[in-house]
Amino acid sequence: MNLILLHPGDLDQQGYARIRDPRRLAHLRDIHRATPGDRLTVGVQGGLMGKAALIELTPDQAVFALEPLADIPPPALPVHLVLALPRPRMLARTLEHVTALGVKEITLLHTKRVEKSYWQSPELLPEKIHQHLVLGLEQARDTQLPSIMLSKGFRLFLEEQLPTLLHERRGLVAHPGMPMECPRGISENTLLLVGPEGGFIPWEVEKLLEAGCQGIHLGPRILRVETAVTALLSRLF
Repeated sequence: MNLILLHPGDLDQQGYARIRDPRRLAHLRDIHRATPGDRLTVGVQGGLMGKAALIELTPDQAVFALEPLADIPPPALPVHLVLALPRPRMLARTLEHVTALGVKEITLLHTKRVEKSYWQSPELLPEKIHQHLVLGLEQARDTQLPSIMLSKGFRLFLEEQLPTLLHERRGLVAHPGMPMECPRGISENTLLLVGPEGGFIPWEVEKLLEAGCQGIHLGPRILRVETAVTALLSRLF
């Protein structure tokens, strides 16, 4: 936890923040080994960052005196990530990784090779998704939560959502065997589509290319989704 991320509900009118949830308290105590008087980096969810002095740490709460917060969070990547819904455990890690890298718009998509049972996973509960996003923000010292959209039908996505998402964005489909190597260091607004384990089926690739996307690849190696997404974002931006 490189940033103590404060929820708006943690703040009071006197310039103090009170943390009471067990996870953050345990991290302060066991990882930071914080003691009263320490100055730690904090940020308000959706707002600015800065320093705060720890004035009380008990088993039940931590109290911080906030200094004026003036640091802006790091810039977002200019990308909307469309990710075929991974296995639940991989979803958790991937959400944390892409949030830490600065992705602010994510669509989780159903494709032919996505198991329908994945959509019933507790990892898709709003509170679980929020937890993974917060972990990514804390890692990267960021305060701006990504938005998450669920799209449970590929054809519906293709017909109703994709045209809007491609408006003023460059569409890139990451898939093994595509003719173009993944570009490097781009700055334009981008729609990046990444398939599930096993990739998109040929019909899905065909339809995405017909819609105006370009096919790209990362080379001859077949990577796990969480590895591929991280490699793509690092290379593209």
